[in-house]
Amino acid sequence: MDGGQRVGAINIDEDEVGKFDRIAARWWDTDGPFRPLHDLNPVRLAFIERCSALAGRHAIDVGCGGGVLAEAMARAGARVIGIDASAAAIEIARLHAQQAGLSIDYRCASAEQAAGKLAGSGDVVACMELLEHVPDPPALLRSIASLLRPGGSAILSTVNRTAVAYALGVIAAEYLLRILPRGTHDYRRFIRPSELGRWARQAGLEVVAVSGMAYNPLTRSARLTGSVSVNYLMHCRRPIA
Repeated sequence: MDGGQRVGAINIDEDEVGKFDRIAARWWDTDGPFRPLHDLNPVRLAFIERCSALAGRHAIDVGCGGGVLAEAMARAGARVIGIDASAAAIEIARLHAQQAGLSIDYRCASAEQAAGKLAGSGDVVACMELLEHVPDPPALLRSIASLLRPGGSAILSTVNRTAVAYALGVIAAEYLLRILPRGTHDYRRFIRPSELGRWARQAGLEVVAVSGMAYNPLTRSARLTGSVSVNYLMHCRRPIA
């Protein structure tokens, strides 16, 4: 995958960061531009818990945004570090966690920067809906792998590069139903499960499980499914040996 702006060795697309900076104040508006993430969050959390219990674990949320998943993992008993390249999102996340009485360590950083300081510390590393927004997804996988302790789990979520994903995730979501801002997604950056699995293995991770995630924007309901044609989750593990 290419496109976007690469800042030195840091895997950040400044246009993508700016896009989310402009709507950062609405991270916790459940009827706003991040509405689908709020609706998907219980399903994402359930998948994480199914792959690796969170209570008492050290969890790192890569691309945490305003803290929607980070707060859910903290409430499940994890010690959470949230990292994001958007300073505006991190500020919102810190403020909301403080108001909620939650202790979450939020840091404005790229995954590469975090990996340099937190290498081998994560029992669970979550990376939700970020891979399709960075210039170099394989490099992001390598950073995620380095954040994990041996035996730790990486939980990844992204969008498949299929015609139905384009129809539902771009045309319907951004133009017809308008539940996402226009320009949220670039179909060319969608990632097939086979690609993500290959990059994970190249980063030294084992692919444990893949699950589809179905979302009905009209009923605002989500569920795990056997079909990976649109949204999907992948569980990877760093080998102990």
